[in-house]
Formats: sequence, structure tokens, C-alpha cells
Amino acid sequence: MREPVDLRRQRILAAVQARGTARVRDLADELQVSVVTVRRDVEELTREGRLRRGHGVVRSTLPAAEAPAEVEPADAAAAGGDRVAVVVPVRHSYLNEAMHGARTVLEEAGVRMALHLAPQAPGTERPLVERALADGAHGLLIAPRWRGRAEEEADHEWLAALGVPTVLMERRPWRGSALHALDSVCSDHWYGAHLAVEHLVGLGHRRVVFATRHDSPTARSLRAAFAEIAEAHPLVEQWAWTLVAPEAGGDGPYSADETAELPALMRKVGATAMVLHGDVDALMIVQRLAEEAVRVPEDCSVVAYDDVVAGLGSPPLTAVSPPKTEVGRMAAELLLQRLSETPGSRPGRRVELLPRLMVRGSTSRMNEA
Repeated sequence: MREPVDLRRQRILAAVQARGTARVRDLADELQVSVVTVRRDVEELTREGRLRRGHGVVRSTLPAAEAPAEVEPADAAAAGGDRVAVVVPVRHSYLNEAMHGARTVLEEAGVRMALHLAPQAPGTERPLVERALADGAHGLLIAPRWRGRAEEEADHEWLAALGVPTVLMERRPWRGSALHALDSVCSDHWYGAHLAVEHLVGLGHRRVVFATRHDSPTARSLRAAFAEIAEAHPLVEQWAWTLVAPEAGGDGPYSADETAELPALMRKVGATAMVLHGDVDALMIVQRLAEEAVRVPEDCSVVAYDDVVAGLGSPPLTAVSPPKTEVGRMAAELLLQRLSETPGSRPGRRVELLPRLMVRGSTSRMNEA
């Protein structure tokens, strides 16, 4: 399915802001669209004053990251050296905002950020990290893709043994694993799920379908949270979970209901509300429901999980908004603290930030439907 224009432009903007400059051709390759499409998007973003365009190059309108004037060696050591590596998956719009937040903090500290984009294949983060450390990176911010639990487990040992300060972004180490003591900053997705369920229950909805991805640690955390909350909630009479899209699974096999078409599963459960992860998939599903004469919110209230483009829908979607930018900021701040401390002087730290609920036009009370 074609990506919405507004989302693609958000991804272009985030990518350029994260790096300072980017080539149009590189952006086209990353987004898997034509150079002409990217040029058109860049022209519009330039007209809006959000980017600056050069010959084949796009620049951020944010203050450029400049090397500090005549930094003394002692000052450089206090700032953790002159480079921090950031490793995130390529074409992952969810993490673009976190990356932007991290970049802002590092620039303010006079520390350069070296961005490395991991291809969509298992095990691609490790060689990027090893190369970054060989190039002189003194610390690491990383958000591995980890489509399945086996991929995640395969990375535990080498990540734990890197020997440089490392902070996981939007990734929570397994209890008792080699990464258990590693620093991490992430959104509290259980709380985000709680916000969505309480909002719908407060509107009188008692039968709910949850449709999420299942191809990342965030997606798996969300599925577990929705199941736990719905099963224990005294006002939820019936619920079901399914994949939001066939390509969104990473740890199958799945049952028939877990891969069911949403309209059919809604009818089976008698659902009057849905929570959909993420907001791009939610917009596509709302369009599909309209084709089947299911009106939102009259026939079904919808909450999206993530809030990049949810507000641009028709109707604008009520959405849980994880604090992605703040995750990046706090991860960078934590890494800078580690770089200025004696190794082992403080215990490992896990920071969880609470999402917010943005109420819009896609949810309504049962008696108003």
C-alpha cells in the first residue's frame, strides 16, 4: 500500500534533521520512492520553511551542528570524546523522532552524532556498531530492529560485551538476560494501552478488538499489555487480538482469529471499538471499514497507537502518543552522564516515560452512536 504523503514528508524531515544534511538520491533510496517524488516533497517542505534546498542536497533549518572552538583535551574527555554512534533501523518512522531528540541534546553538548542505518535483515546492527567503534565512537545509542525474539536473543551477548557506554532506546532488556543491567530509555507501553482501554470503557464500550503489529519489541509489549488489561478489566465483556496486517507478524504461527480480517472479527466479537497499532495502519483500516459501510465513530470507535499522522485522518483519529522525542533526549542525556562518570560508579538505569492520549473525532459514547 502506498505511504501517505504527509507521513513520507514527516520521514524526510526527520531524516534531514537527524543528520543536518542529506542527499536527495539517498533519501529516495531509503524511502523506496523516486527521486522526482522526493524533490517534490522537498520543494513543499522548503516552501513551508522547514528545509533548505541545495544542488542535490537538503539541509535542516535547525542550527547546524558545529564543532566547538578549540576544545581542550580535558573538556573533550568530560564530554565523552567527539563522537557518539546512533544505530537505528532504516525506514523506521517511529524512531525518527527519538533520533531527532537525541541529536538536539548531543549538539548542545558539543558532541558529534554519527548516524548508522541498519538494513532490514537480521544481524545487521552488529557490523555497524563494530565499525562505529573502530572509527572512534566513545558511546552508543541503539534501537535494534528485533523483528522476533530469536533475533533479539542473538544480540544479547555481543551488546553486553561492547565495553563502551551504551543506552537502548525503546527497547527493554529481558529479565535475567545478559542485557539486564544495560541502561535503557523507553515509553511505558503498558500505560499507553491502559489509556486506550480506559478511554473506550469510559465511553461505554464493552467489546473491543485489538489489532497490532507483532514484529518489534514495542509491538510484542503492546499485545501483552492489551491482553493483560482486557482480561482483568471488570467492564470488558469480550475482546480479541489480531495482526493489524499480514506482513506485521514476526513470531508466528498464529491462529485463524489472530490473522482474521478485521470486519469479520468485529462481527464475531460484537465489537463496538478497536485499538489499532500504528497510526498509518489505523488510517488504512478506517478507509477499508468505510468501504464496507462501517462508519467511524458511529458504528465503531477507533483509537490509534502512535500519533505521527493520526490527526490528519478523516475523521481525525484519537491516538495514544508515545513520547518519542523525549525518549531520544533522555537516552542521550543518560549516555552523556555515563561518558563523564567512572565506569561502574552507578548502577544501571531504566527510564520509562508515559504516553499521552490525544482525543479526537474517531471515538464517541455508545449512546451517541
